[in-house]
Amino acid sequence: MFFGGLPVSGKLIDAQRAGFTSCFNTDAIRMRCRRRAVMIAKSGPYEAAVDLVGGDGRGGFDQVTLWHDRDNYAVYQITDALERAGWSYCQTGEGRRGDQIIYTRKGSPVRISMDLSYWGKRRLRIIPEWNQQEPRCTPTPDPAPSSPRRPA
Repeated sequence: MFFGGLPVSGKLIDAQRAGFTSCFNTDAIRMRCRRRAVMIAKSGPYEAAVDLVGGDGRGGFDQVTLWHDRDNYAVYQITDALERAGWSYCQTGEGRRGDQIIYTRKGSPVRISMDLSYWGKRRLRIIPEWNQQEPRCTPTPDPAPSSPRRPA
């Protein structure tokens, strides 16, 4: 499965064909393959990675992660583009202080989850809808939604 030109799920060969060729073992049971200078939603460049199951990557992957090495707010360019394209969002966690903001669009095979924590690299993950292991929430209809903005 691909979204925005990036592999979202597949096997090691799919990741490598998509340019995720810098691979290393994070531990005995996982492999991470990275790609630099990724563009998506007419923004970037970002760093990207897929995390494969198995030290040899044989178990495949079920999401792709993006981040910017120097600018934690850079991934907001992607969420701004999603909002302009009509994607809905909701937050996990307590009240308005969620830990993830999750974007969905009816009929899309993926959902997009962005970290709201400000204590490290802010990552954005593109996750297949069939992946039920990751947090979910349901957007509530709002005639004038307010976008989660960067803190002042």
